Order: sequence, then C-alpha cells, then structure tokens
Amino acid sequence: MALQPGTQAPDFVLKSKSATGLDDIRLSDQFGKKPVVLLFFPFAFTGVCTAEMCTIRDTLNVYGSLGATVYGISVDSPFAQEAMAQKEGLNFPLLSDFNKEVSTAYGVLYEDFIGFKGVSKRAAFVIGKDGKIVFSSYSDDPKVVPDFDQVQAALKSLG
Repeated sequence: MALQPGTQAPDFVLKSKSATGLDDIRLSDQFGKKPVVLLFFPFAFTGVCTAEMCTIRDTLNVYGSLGATVYGISVDSPFAQEAMAQKEGLNFPLLSDFNKEVSTAYGVLYEDFIGFKGVSKRAAFVIGKDGKIVFSSYSDDPKVVPDFDQVQAALKSLG
C-alpha cells in the first residue's frame, strides 16, 4: 500500500540525466525550501506515461506558481528517461529508480506488471517543506492518471 498523508517521506538520492551528464537528486535538499510533487509512472515512451508527463510539461507553470518542484520517477534507466525528455521537450527532471528502492519505499511497486517484475505504479505524492506527505494517490490500473486538480489543491493547502 502506498504511503499515506502524515507520513514522513522517505529520503532518496536518484540519478537524473541531462545534456551535462548524470546528476544526483536528493529529495531532502528541498526540505525547508519547497514542496515537492513526485509522479511515479510505469515506463518511458509508453502512451499513457508520455501523455501524463506532457500534461505536466504543459502545466509546469501552475506548479511553479504554487512554489513546487516536480519530479517524474520510473524504473527506466536515466539514459532512456533523457531520450524521452528530449523527444517530448520535458521541462522538469525525470529520476531513475533503476534499483526499485524508492518505488518500494513509497509502496508503489508492482510485483508483476504484465510479466515485468518490479515496475512503478502510477502514483502522485505531494510532500510539504517539512518532509511530510500531504497528499497520496496511486492506482493499480496503469491507465488511470492522478487527479491533477487534487494534486494542485494539496499544494494550495500548504499556503
């Protein structure tokens, strides 16, 4: 089961690939500064996942106006994620949970996803500046994307 609101968000360090190379992204670097939106998705370059990430790309200014940092997370390699980000013009970091530790810690890892072992479920978490989860949503149906109005409402509730 996915972590619930009120829970301290597990810290992590994940790789993100950009034109300048591999970067380590540590969640706790945002604590005390900005709320964070974590969007877990199953696979890069698949229809629903691409549409979801492009929706965020097209509305990133809304999240920015709410003071939030947004990260997409999947078990894909950072190199596949970079290719997707470049192809789709994504304007926020994609983080590679290649070792599946973060998806496991957040309770959003499929044991078996159409024959693939260890794939992230589609999920959204809003984490306050204090590092506590204020919103949590996940689906066992990979075609169901998070309700972004609820994600934004959770950010607005942080004031």
